[in-house]
This record gives sequence, C-alpha cells and structure tokens, in this order.
Amino acid sequence: MFKIVEKEFLSENVARIVIEAPYIAKSRKAGHFIILRIDENGERIPLTISDADKEKGTITLYVQRVGVSSHKLCALNVGDKVAGVVGPLGTATHIANVGTILCAGGGVGVAPLFPIVQAMKLAGNRVITVIAARSKDLIILEDEMRKYSDELIIMTDDGSKGKKGLITEGMEEVILREKIDEAMVIGPTVMMKYAALTTKKYDIPTQASLNTIMVDGTGMCGACRVTVGGKTEFVCVDGPEFDAHQVNFDEMINRLKAYKSKECKCYREYLDEAETASKE
Repeated sequence: MFKIVEKEFLSENVARIVIEAPYIAKSRKAGHFIILRIDENGERIPLTISDADKEKGTITLYVQRVGVSSHKLCALNVGDKVAGVVGPLGTATHIANVGTILCAGGGVGVAPLFPIVQAMKLAGNRVITVIAARSKDLIILEDEMRKYSDELIIMTDDGSKGKKGLITEGMEEVILREKIDEAMVIGPTVMMKYAALTTKKYDIPTQASLNTIMVDGTGMCGACRVTVGGKTEFVCVDGPEFDAHQVNFDEMINRLKAYKSKECKCYREYLDEAETASKE
C-alpha cells in the first residue's frame, strides 16, 4: 500500500497528489511514468512522474479527472492509501547540453514537461518554455517552470493570462527571433500535431511524449500502438517520447476515440451511483 501524503486541487478537475514511493523516488528520471492501482479491483492507469523527493521518498503526480479511475483517485485524501504503484517505467528522456531548447506544454501536459525542463536546464541548456491553456485558471506549474526556464511564455485562448493565442503562436515567436537547437512538445494530441508541424517548417529536431494513449504500461495489451516513421511502436515500452515529425498523429487521434463511448457510459454510471449513494 502506498500512502498519499499531500493533495491539493489546482483547478476544478486537476489535482496535485504526492505519494510515498521511496524506491521509485530514488531511481526515477525525466520522462518516466508509473502504473497505479487505486484498489485490488482497480484498473491499471499510467501517470507520468512530475517530480520526486529522494530524501522524503515521495513522487508527485498531476491527475486530471476525466473518467472513473481518475475521479476515484482525486476523491482520495491525505492519509488514504492506493493498492499499487509500479515503476519507474518507460524510456527516460535523453538529456544533453545541446544549446537552446524550446519546451512547449499544453494543459495537463505541462506536468510531464516539468521534469524535462528541469533536467535540461541543469544540464546547462538555455531553456525557453511555452505553456498554454484555455484560461488562466487552467495554467499549472507556472512558478516551477519559471524557476528552471531562461524565459517563460504563457498563452491562453481567451487572453486571461499572458498572451492571447495558441501555443504554436508562442513557439513561432521564439523560433523567428533566435536559433532553436531542439524542441520538446507535450499536451493534447491535436496540440502536439500542430506544434510538430510548426517546428518541422524550420527543421528543428522535435520530440513528443505520447503518454496519453498508454493503458497497461507493459506493451502486452497493444492499445498504445502508434505509427512512427511508418513503423509500429508501443508507446509504453518504446517511448513514451518519439520523433514528433515521424508520428502519425491523425492515426493516434482516431485510436484515442476507440473506447470513448464505453468510457463515457462507465463514467456516467459511476457518477449516477455516487450521487445515489450520497443521498442514502
């Protein structure tokens, strides 16, 4: 069992959860994720490790309520325990001093981007970070990103914080004014698709984290199959990061819709059951 030692909601549906997992905290690297089970009958859900404290033996996760399991996890409180946490899993981000790095994160994708920004800065790079969300209430990790970025640009769809516009506009503003050696993009699949198209115009090597399509985290279920450079890859074992210019994002977007109707049905049933139970 793994105890929750900190929990706070950063917005209506996004929670920061800190869990005791000393062995994982000691060995995790940027880009790693864990598989979590809430209880003995719970499904296995992959979550990127956003931060870790080796001395305290804790890992930090950012969870967005989008379905049954994420809702159940966000309903737990400090002192509660989850049945299982396995990791670190996946291939760690390649960290090297390459010069100037452009890191772009959208929505909750800012959370898995943070350890990469941190590691790239500590490796001696100039790091320019662009984070984006629909509105100011959905911007997360602003202070943490600012600490490890030489420059932080915030974009919001409605202009309520930072600059009004899409994340690609913020990226292109930077690209047009200075040389970018590498880029990293993490966020909603559509966002990553257009971020990759933006950097491709300028021949900037770009990595994208495809963690949103993962399911069991071991490569056994096959649900995380993606096409990269015409070849089938498994995100949870071969990734989660790939050459963004080689990823077939349209195929990935379609695959993400495969179980949407069933997921929505299960989520509605769960909410109905929870509402009924609260009235009893």
